[in-house]
Amino acid sequence: QVQLVESGGGLVQAGGSLRLSCAASGRAFSTYAMGWFRQAPGKEREFVALISWSGGRTHYADSVVGRFTISRDNGKNTVYLQTNNLKPEDTGVYYCAATRSWTGSPPAPSRYEYWGQGTQVTVSS
Repeated sequence: QVQLVESGGGLVQAGGSLRLSCAASGRAFSTYAMGWFRQAPGKEREFVALISWSGGRTHYADSVVGRFTISRDNGKNTVYLQTNNLKPEDTGVYYCAATRSWTGSPPAPSRYEYWGQGTQVTVSS
């Protein structure tokens, strides 16, 4: 069992930065690949970034390449999402999630076993 709690969201002007954190409980954290998703009002949840259990492999949505960086610290049971040069279209609730199903392409949301409650990111223009 893994419980996930996100933090670090807030209101920021376009061009600004936020560092999101996802703290996990449970000793199995280091065995999971961890992903970040986001959901804007009236839109479906979309993939943002993914990191392997070791941190040696990452994958990003095209819309955030070069602006967002995912990382993890297994000693602290925490995964991070550094968001830079934020745009109004980055606004949404950001969720972290855990999966053991990453082989080739990033897994679909249904393949993630655990989800956090989300943290709100609002980017003003």
